[in-house]
Amino acid sequence: MTGGLEPSEEYDGRLTVHVLRDRDSKEKIVCHSYREAIETVRRKNESAVATKIEDRDGTIVFSSDEIDIDDWVVEWEDQMRSLAVDVDAHDCPYGNVACVSDDLCVQCKMDKVQDQY
Repeated sequence: MTGGLEPSEEYDGRLTVHVLRDRDSKEKIVCHSYREAIETVRRKNESAVATKIEDRDGTIVFSSDEIDIDDWVVEWEDQMRSLAVDVDAHDCPYGNVACVSDDLCVQCKMDKVQDQY
């Protein structure tokens, strides 16, 4: 068993890490997965002015100017986990829009406990 969720997507050379060293020195590194891109950023980050990850659509999804790579990885893993979760539909009888099947509101939790007895 693995230590966590592993991403199932791989990209055919469409994920690019941009390493900016100074105004005239730029490096583009093609990566085939987000894990590979993250490790590349970690390796190159200390010697670079800025690092960026560009997805296959040309969108910059990470920029070291905006967030630390480790903080970004935590957010990215949370997003991947939430995409992998299959949540049952739940209509809160109390009209609480934040009440979902895997995170019930207080009233629904109390109803659930009462239903068990």
